[in-house]
Amino acid sequence: MSDYTGEEHRHMDGAEECEECSPGGRSEAEPGERGIERQGESSENKVYIGKKPTMNYVLAVITQFNNGMSEVTIKARGKTISKAVDVKEIVKNRFLPDLMDKSISTATEELMNEDGTRSKVSTIQIVIAK
Repeated sequence: MSDYTGEEHRHMDGAEECEECSPGGRSEAEPGERGIERQGESSENKVYIGKKPTMNYVLAVITQFNNGMSEVTIKARGKTISKAVDVKEIVKNRFLPDLMDKSISTATEELMNEDGTRSKVSTIQIVIAK
């Protein structure tokens, strides 16, 4: 059920942030870019959680709703899962109290490390809607 693949969003062993984690999270992607999108699914309403401060992602989510999105998906994996939950709670409790949790799903991915070993990483996808 996860949209992530091992190649596209790897932050292991202190790797630098990628474009998915850059200012405010990656909220837009080109159609079909690096296999992120599923058929018929838009990536405009997704916020990928990374190493930036929590409020950057809160702002990204609020911006999506202010730009007319009816729902926003917050995605994270590994150590950033707790930050994804914090983002959802801050958005709902402080800024947009009328939002509803549409779905919360978790999964496990198996990634191939640079040394050829495999690692399992947990992922979360939180969908909130107006």
